[in-house]
Amino acid sequence: MTVHVGEPHQQGLAQRLNWLRAGVLGANDGIVSVAAVVVGVAGATSELAPILTAGTAALVGGAISMALGEYVSVSSQSDSERALIAKEKRELREMPDEELDELTGLYEAKGLAPETARQVAIELTAHDAVAAHLSAELNIDENDVVSAWHAAIASAVAFTIGALLPMLAILLPPAGVRVPVTFVAVLVALALTGWISAWIGGSSRIRAIVRVVLGGALALVATYVVGSLLGASGVV
Repeated sequence: MTVHVGEPHQQGLAQRLNWLRAGVLGANDGIVSVAAVVVGVAGATSELAPILTAGTAALVGGAISMALGEYVSVSSQSDSERALIAKEKRELREMPDEELDELTGLYEAKGLAPETARQVAIELTAHDAVAAHLSAELNIDENDVVSAWHAAIASAVAFTIGALLPMLAILLPPAGVRVPVTFVAVLVALALTGWISAWIGGSSRIRAIVRVVLGGALALVATYVVGSLLGASGVV
């Protein structure tokens, strides 16, 4: 079989795209949320201990939250897919003739002549009836059901990796340049995650980069202003 470069013929594509998507989103959320927290605290105080404490709490809580959210979301999807697969297998056992007629009708609806559609349905059923029906009826591959654990782990790890960037950027430089260094590091990292996200989805790189960079910049400015106002007011 000839495989064209860039077309999704590979086995396990949904699995790979799922954890890649979860990883990129996790990294992006880790960068933005933890950066917003540490920049906000840095706006209120120049002391390292509160910045470190707040950043660490945001990192740990965010990673757990991302993993749980991704696990629940993907579990619902995979449970639905498995239920549909089980239903299709049951129907093939209990009413094979009706299922063959249904498959024939699906191929006729795609534009095949009735005789050709019937022959295709017969041959595909003989080869792998379950796979033929899942593909034609539901666009599902039994061996390509997304893994909730893969998505959750990828999301948590990526969030942690992303969160480490603003943590290091705010903690390592001298007090006078902590916030500017963090701003620059975060926006550059967001541009990278935007590019990767667009590459995975095959969409416009520029649009994705502008979207995430502007959103991240807005979050940083907002939290820094709030932290500065609280610090200046003497509340913290």
